[in-house]
Amino acid sequence: MDVSAKSSNPERTGQAARILDAARAQLAERGAAGLSPEAVAHEAGLAVTEVEAVFPHRDHLLTALVIDAYDASGAAMERADADAAAAGAPAGARLLAATRALRQWSFENPAEFTLIYGSPVPGYHAPQDTVPPASRTPAVLAGVIRSALEAGELTPPRRTPPARRLLLPEAVAAFGGVPGAPFSDIIERGIVLWSNLIGLLVFQVFSRTHDSVSDEAAFFDYAIAVAAESVGLDVPLTEKTA
Repeated sequence: MDVSAKSSNPERTGQAARILDAARAQLAERGAAGLSPEAVAHEAGLAVTEVEAVFPHRDHLLTALVIDAYDASGAAMERADADAAAAGAPAGARLLAATRALRQWSFENPAEFTLIYGSPVPGYHAPQDTVPPASRTPAVLAGVIRSALEAGELTPPRRTPPARRLLLPEAVAAFGGVPGAPFSDIIERGIVLWSNLIGLLVFQVFSRTHDSVSDEAAFFDYAIAVAAESVGLDVPLTEKTA
């Protein structure tokens, strides 16, 4: 499966694609804080004015890289989930396939992963344009959970739902409304699953578990299975990864 961040946006062609490929190289070498039109121009073999004609400011470069990273990682998850669903896999197996795809993308594109899930870039504030691409990852998780709910594949939770709603209306709308009991807090639980997934990837990509886990890929599968229990979803693990 191709999960590369390079040329992830089909609308990026010609000069813009060349500049962003150079920006990715600089991102890997210098980090987001060291990115500049001058450094990108030197990497691309262009004049600074040529870069600034397409991306006038460093923040425009960062925004394009952020959008491409979210789109590439989200597309990897969507493809993996679609393939699993087409093969007739239950929701738990679809979840594992989608999260494995995000893990693969993260390890193959650590600079882009750091850009979207690492520490904030000093002085940079992501514009609204980045929100739809960023929503692709939770949308895949929500789609799997919704399918499991509709197919009767979820185990009812043991914990009583919160006495008051903890969600913004946008989150409820994105899921398609609040399900009835006993799954009335499934959206909150889905956000817990999402945050567990990203936290797990941060630990693995930034080598926080290398000195405590003997097989990180197998541990990832196990951790996803454990996290999925929070939404009442069973993730099947093979002997190899159990």
